[in-house]
Amino acid sequence: MNFLVDENIDKQIADGLRLMGHNVDYVAEKDAGISDDEVLKMANEKSALLLTADKDFGELIFRQRRVTSGVVLIRLAGLSPTRKAEIVVSAIKKHGPELKHSFSVINPGAVRIRHEIE
Repeated sequence: MNFLVDENIDKQIADGLRLMGHNVDYVAEKDAGISDDEVLKMANEKSALLLTADKDFGELIFRQRRVTSGVVLIRLAGLSPTRKAEIVVSAIKKHGPELKHSFSVINPGAVRIRHEIE
């Protein structure tokens, strides 16, 4: 799968997905400081699933009806970067294809997937 990892996500998550063999672009490595609009545009151009901790993407997707290849909101505050990476990698292994063209939230112990964003 193709992933665009927002700069507010720990590098360990990007690295974990790369180790799984996924194509991962990490905003912090390439275009740090770009706007949410630019991040979403980049994800769409690459047909990439966007991983972010920024709740503003919900606004862009649901209120502004912006088209997306899929967004995964990571809500794992307070956990170590290593633990966050373990949880996200596990969720991707289990739910990978379901996450495309969906708005999903990864919390400790739960993954919620909302499919009706197309």
